[in-house]
Amino acid sequence: MKLNSNIPSGPLAQKWDKAKFENKLVNPANKRKYEIIVVGAGLAGASAAATLGELGYRVKNFVYHDSPRRAHSIAAQGGINAAKNYQNDGDSVYRLFYDTIKGGDFRAREANVYRLAQVSVNIIDQCVAQGVPFAREYGGLLDNRSFGGAQVSRTFYARGQTGQQLLLGAYSALCKEIAAGSVESFTHHEMLDLVVVDGHAKGILTRNLLTGEIRRHAADAVLLATGGYGNVFNLSTYARNSNATAIWRAYKRGACFGNPCYTQIHPTCIPVSGDYQSKLTLMSESLRNDGRIWVPKRKEDCGKPPGDIPEADRDYYLERKYPSFGNLAPRDISSRSAKEVCDEGRGVGESGRGVYLDFADAIGRLGEDKVRERYGNLFDIYHEITNENAYRVPMRIYPAVHYTMGGLWVDYNLMSNIPGLFVLGEANFSDHGANRLGASALMQGLADGYFVIPNTVCQYLASMGPGKRPGPDHDAFREAEENVQTLTRRLLGTRGKRTVQSFHKELGHLMWEYCGMARNEAGLKQALQLIPALREEFWKNVNVPGEEANLNQSLERAGRVADFIELAELMCLDALERAESCGGHFREEHQYPDGEAKRDDTQFAHVAAWEYQGDGRKPARHVEPLVYDEVKMVTRSYK
Repeated sequence: MKLNSNIPSGPLAQKWDKAKFENKLVNPANKRKYEIIVVGAGLAGASAAATLGELGYRVKNFVYHDSPRRAHSIAAQGGINAAKNYQNDGDSVYRLFYDTIKGGDFRAREANVYRLAQVSVNIIDQCVAQGVPFAREYGGLLDNRSFGGAQVSRTFYARGQTGQQLLLGAYSALCKEIAAGSVESFTHHEMLDLVVVDGHAKGILTRNLLTGEIRRHAADAVLLATGGYGNVFNLSTYARNSNATAIWRAYKRGACFGNPCYTQIHPTCIPVSGDYQSKLTLMSESLRNDGRIWVPKRKEDCGKPPGDIPEADRDYYLERKYPSFGNLAPRDISSRSAKEVCDEGRGVGESGRGVYLDFADAIGRLGEDKVRERYGNLFDIYHEITNENAYRVPMRIYPAVHYTMGGLWVDYNLMSNIPGLFVLGEANFSDHGANRLGASALMQGLADGYFVIPNTVCQYLASMGPGKRPGPDHDAFREAEENVQTLTRRLLGTRGKRTVQSFHKELGHLMWEYCGMARNEAGLKQALQLIPALREEFWKNVNVPGEEANLNQSLERAGRVADFIELAELMCLDALERAESCGGHFREEHQYPDGEAKRDDTQFAHVAAWEYQGDGRKPARHVEPLVYDEVKMVTRSYK
């Protein structure tokens, strides 16, 4: 298979304008003849569905929640990047582009990242027009804060609830189109299969989570905006129901999976407190603007109250190791640094897996009222979970799974290798390389939905012509429905002795141990023996109570965990094959003497896109070379 990225020719800064001009258009009278399915209603899905509906297409929007407002985008705290240079501190579209390419350790597609930086300036205007209450300075101008991996202030925010406010803006736009009749909303519907007709994506199979009804839905194009797959680790900062089923079932229908091993570990999470936990809680990266991260210099001080440890006995290790960026070093570097000091025995808290995030200096410099104004709701969340007052004692934090940079492979137009299947936001692989910079997830989701997909889906639709989609009675829909029902009956019929959750926990332990913050050849090979054994045990011994034809959350979870087990194997295989360290993918065999990641640009300056070959067969690994015309691949340094 040849992966054609369809990047326009010409200078980098002109590629997007050239693509928009050269793409075929659909005239307004014809748009209503096309039906588009959008799966997901987070920032990418809601913005895409609303925008396409407003353009005149007939849109069906599917979400497994009771309301699009519950999409996981609501959980984003810190902010959204845009190259507006309001602070007059040297920012520009090119600097945002370069910071993102560098932050991703030169493993992202250059043209896509530049387009993202270009479009970022439009997103803020769009959201302000919708009424998103961004923070403002005293004079009324939009405020900015700094985030990791950048030396400028380009992050727009709404205190610690930026994702919620942006999602409400997209949701209001979506509701407008639902009321107008251009978008039909299907809540409580989970996508269980992709329908491919003559090589083109032409519909999906869904299950009504309240009634158990399986339904066929045909369309001219299918857009997946279903988020990331970090819950493969069980414990993560994702919402508990976030899953990989939509993109995994599309993968098994032929869509290539790009860079599945690229997982982001966020350095600023509340540490694990016990095996009883169902998820972890993020403390926004914005806290690193004013909070200082440290651990005791001596192991014997780790059990002392932090206030009893004098300044001279504290190791502000990020400021020591990376003086140019300090506490705002990128997430992958900050996470590994926390792991290193904890591995040395200098971690704090009962588990020894924690570091301090201390606001004493900021409170002394700014006053408690100013710190409360900036971060008050985040401090409230921390108090609610830990019963500790972070205005008086430092927060304790530790890295946790937060985001996945891998996802379905897409070209410049966001179309997968299956014509008619488009993938948006975190569900695709395209913009972040091997490490996402903070405040860029919201940027990518809204860029894809509001500005990119409306200008690229028309190219595919115009080439197909209106009125040519197959109906839901086509044999391909019947085969897909039989596939879904067979899987459902198999899950319900096993009647073993282990719960779905017990398998998910075991899988999470395996993945964190062997494919977490640090990976090595021996561990990955061990995982590739243990995971298939776990899958075999799952299908022999899982117990899924209840019935198919009604509300059955155990059945929902069982299908998702079955997909996670298969995806975990692909992640470990990808991590094993990529014999280098880059961004969040840290192979212990490939590091410099000072512990920094050691890339291999000769062998691995490419996207790895995996193609399903059937159950029990090794997937095919395809390569898309990464060619940089504007930037030079250099060793990443934040020192």
